[in-house]
Amino acid sequence: MTGVRCMLMRGGTSKGAYFLADDLPADPRERDDLLLRIMGSPDPRQIDGLGGAQPVTSKVAIVAPPGGPDRDVDYLFLQLGVGDATVSDRQTCGNLLAGVGQFAVERGLVPAGGERTTVRVLLVNTGSIAVSTFATPGGEVGYAGSLAISGVPGTAAPVELDFTETEGSVCGSLLPTGRIRDNVGGLEVSCVDNGMPVVVARATDFGITGYEPVEELTGLADRIDALRVEAGKLMGLGDVRGSSVPKTTLVAAPRDGGAIATRTFIPVRPHPAIGVLGGVSVVTALLLDGAVGHELLVRPPAGEPIEIEHASGTLGVGIEFDTTATPPRVARSTVFRTARKLFDGNVFPRS
Repeated sequence: MTGVRCMLMRGGTSKGAYFLADDLPADPRERDDLLLRIMGSPDPRQIDGLGGAQPVTSKVAIVAPPGGPDRDVDYLFLQLGVGDATVSDRQTCGNLLAGVGQFAVERGLVPAGGERTTVRVLLVNTGSIAVSTFATPGGEVGYAGSLAISGVPGTAAPVELDFTETEGSVCGSLLPTGRIRDNVGGLEVSCVDNGMPVVVARATDFGITGYEPVEELTGLADRIDALRVEAGKLMGLGDVRGSSVPKTTLVAAPRDGGAIATRTFIPVRPHPAIGVLGGVSVVTALLLDGAVGHELLVRPPAGEPIEIEHASGTLGVGIEFDTTATPPRVARSTVFRTARKLFDGNVFPRS
């Protein structure tokens, strides 16, 4: 049996298999078939592969040398189905992004730059650039540190992720429907794409508080799917059945000292936390006067991050608007994550 060189990493609140592009087949169909066999899909337990039986652990990062002078590496994200044999490149993943720079240094694509290293990453799925800065003490990647992030036990070294030009990276505009607020199937929603297409709705409109534990939200799957399918058409995404985007986030007033409470679905399964770029898009939506949930947002003092409450803790997001533009544009988004190398070696796909 022939193994494939692979590094398993936790990036933020996700876990995925990281590969060099050269270590995988060039043909997308052959590549996807191989990755499904590596991950153990389709199987609800993914018992015969690396997958962890949920979307946040059934992810792949493919990293390649830069295809242009404006970045250091190219990063393609693939979301693999768990019970379904699907591979989607219609979105990127900000959580796995938290490990891309370190992986690039570990594989020799980028030299370490002193105590900290900055890597410019092209998000191939969206065409935007993200800047990742992380610890490299003594010229080696440092994973140990004191930053705790919700949804991950213990602490690790901080990874600063800066996003620019993420507006409309999937749908073509910040407000894909051309409106701040839409009515979809009798529900008021706001559809925003600031790096991740997201449909924002009030939790109370679904008959819930927005503070429920994840396991109590599975009964909403059909309603969430119906909403996202119709919203996807309005957002210019076409038929999104079988697609991982748009995400849906239900919002409620904060109750644990944050700025907003959220419950997110990817695409219909309740998310144990919230995705990085999903969080960025949700905060962007809530900052827009007239958006659904705008009245629920408790804004922090100027200069402090907006803390999103989610099912397993909080995520801090910073958004800078360019107020000289009409309408205002998003100039920059920043989040802090952590990442850790779990294993490095060869993975053996099922035959």
